[in-house]
Amino acid sequence: MKSINQFIVSPIGDSRYNNTKNIAGIDFVVNTSEEDFRFSNREAKVIATPLSYSGPIIEGSTILVHHNVFKYYNDVKGRRKSGKSFLKENIFLIDYDQLFAYKNNEEWYGYDRFCFVEPIPVEDSYIHKPFSKEPLMGKMTILNKSLEKQGVKVGDIVSFKPESEYEFRIDDVLMYRLFDHAVTLVL
Repeated sequence: MKSINQFIVSPIGDSRYNNTKNIAGIDFVVNTSEEDFRFSNREAKVIATPLSYSGPIIEGSTILVHHNVFKYYNDVKGRRKSGKSFLKENIFLIDYDQLFAYKNNEEWYGYDRFCFVEPIPVEDSYIHKPFSKEPLMGKMTILNKSLEKQGVKVGDIVSFKPESEYEFRIDDVLMYRLFDHAVTLVL
């Protein structure tokens, strides 16, 4: 089975939500809300690539998708429904604009215009900063081809535009998803 213009995927771990945490061998539910985007599963395994696709993502690749892909919704009558990406059972159709990064051979790559930056701790300063992460700065962790061509490297400390970051947890590390044009400086 192949789609003409969409990736066919299933959620990693066969679960639509990442709302449990294993502590001392016991799984605890840390959130029961289906509306909270922070706990929706965002990792998917590619079952089939689109017929029209000829890029680096292959069958078996892990991809990062939009938080609404696997979520349940309640319709106006309060009935639980799946979103527009749902095909059947645990199979979903992913549009190109719902895809942010892919993993081949244990290495992550930014897809299209997306990159990922890891926040850095607050730098020492004479001025008190009432937060734990340096604002609008981070360590480049997942590059895309456009930034790589411009000389940006993994590990570079970069600055980015306000209100451009979107939180993800990748390999248990907090990262911000950014469009490549939101990266303003390599420090």
